[in-house]
Amino acid sequence: MKDRALNPFIIKGYVAKDLFCNRKREVDELLQNIRNGVDTTLISVRRMGKTGLIMRTFNELEQESESITAIYVDIYSTRCLSDFVKLLAEAILKKFPEKSPIGKRFLLLLKALRPLITYDSITGDPQVSITYQTTAEKEYTLKGLLDFLEQQEVSVIIALDEFQQIMEYPENNVEALLRTYIQQMKNVSFIFCGSKRTMMIEMFGNAKRPFYASTRYLYLDKIEEEPYRDFIRRLFNEKEVDIDEDAVSYILEWTERYTFYTQSLCHTLFDQGEEHITVDSVKRACVSVLNQNEPIFLQYREFLTPAQWNFLIAVAKEHSVAQITSQRFISAYHIGTPANARRLLNALIDKELILSLPDKRQTFYKVYDLFFSRWLEREY
Repeated sequence: MKDRALNPFIIKGYVAKDLFCNRKREVDELLQNIRNGVDTTLISVRRMGKTGLIMRTFNELEQESESITAIYVDIYSTRCLSDFVKLLAEAILKKFPEKSPIGKRFLLLLKALRPLITYDSITGDPQVSITYQTTAEKEYTLKGLLDFLEQQEVSVIIALDEFQQIMEYPENNVEALLRTYIQQMKNVSFIFCGSKRTMMIEMFGNAKRPFYASTRYLYLDKIEEEPYRDFIRRLFNEKEVDIDEDAVSYILEWTERYTFYTQSLCHTLFDQGEEHITVDSVKRACVSVLNQNEPIFLQYREFLTPAQWNFLIAVAKEHSVAQITSQRFISAYHIGTPANARRLLNALIDKELILSLPDKRQTFYKVYDLFFSRWLEREY
């Protein structure tokens, strides 16, 4: 049997093309937009594989040409413009090492801003701290960072993940400010990524907003079943592990082909060390995954009201609900009134515990975290 030390089912980041499942159409579309100088708005729910897709595209670009540099910035944790500038500066500094020609020039730019630069003791990643006296100084710094990238001899692609976060900033002009700077750039392309569909469409689809009609849209959906089935079989078989067809079917059904959940379950399944995987093997892995996450799921209950917790259980048991105010749903789970159902729904959407999924006919609601939903189904 081959060395099983390296689990081929990656659950964080991007490692190699062979460990990345399909997404050829999405990669090609992103590459075409970048080559044509067109910015992209990439929208998907969390855990659909958005970050992996970006890294796969970046890998393709950088193998294609040494004169292309790709920068990824996740701004989910940011609360204001200062945080945004800090993360962008750190991402640039990480991408251009301080001993490289561009890195040296970037350090000279930063020194003019009098930053405090330290390095994480574990990862070695640079950390930048800049003190501002006025809002104008923050805006000047942001413009300086973008101007620097625009002036380099390499083409730059920047992916700003969870871009809708800028709508939460206390500064109310960040959208207009960024749009003003970005629309003048010819050497830098952008991928604006977001997991909150409504907010992203508001930013890029509302004629009254600065980014209106400035990008092409790309919606990331589930990977098709057959390519994912082939991918799972191949990775197990390459490690000399046999897997039954009905076991693969159970994996894809239980995880609904959401990339993170499928990868996580397969990761756990591989770690069980079995040489022949059956449906029973998969079921044991499912139990293991839910048990591992149970302390987190129990913690959710601590910041929810009993009515909200009961509503989550109801949605999980239904698996997917369209008529949230229907008499059948309300009566079956003792929700109360249609008004109460709407109130509970909105509160749980705000907490990102329930996901809203619109299609051409109606909107469906599901528990956002699929493993949490499976756990609620099992426990209640």
